[in-house]
Amino acid sequence: MPLSKKVVILGHFGVGKTSLIRQYVDEAFSEDYIVTVGVHVKKKDIEVSDQTVSLIIWDIEGNSSIDKARNSYLLGTHGFVYVFDVGRPETYENITSEMSYLSENHAEVPVSLVGNKCDLFTKDFNETFFSSESFKNCFFTSAKTGENVNEVFMNITKQML
Repeated sequence: MPLSKKVVILGHFGVGKTSLIRQYVDEAFSEDYIVTVGVHVKKKDIEVSDQTVSLIIWDIEGNSSIDKARNSYLLGTHGFVYVFDVGRPETYENITSEMSYLSENHAEVPVSLVGNKCDLFTKDFNETFFSSESFKNCFFTSAKTGENVNEVFMNITKQML
């Protein structure tokens, strides 16, 4: 019987949360922007260390700050994926306080930090521009090309086990 783990995807509106999930679960991408209202849940079973894990992925509506997310969406979370848009500074300028909020309010829950839409910039730009301590363990992804998307979800799954 698979082990079930709830993963909540957080971040501002328009950073590509839904696109990342769609790329990961369905291996699909669409240029059409659809606003997530409330929460949308997807499931994917994966194998990690000879164990089947059912990821229950919660795609919650985008907010300018985590503390504006409905607490009921965050209850029972085993892992967070915090997504920002590498091309929109307002989505990562408060990253230190956002990560602090998660560590203070969900101390035992692992977090993966994701800079999405990296296909719009060079790898050198991402590594140089985001070289501060705040982005030390950040994954740079592209929901469009699929770059590093599987790695993000495998990483958070391993942290949750």
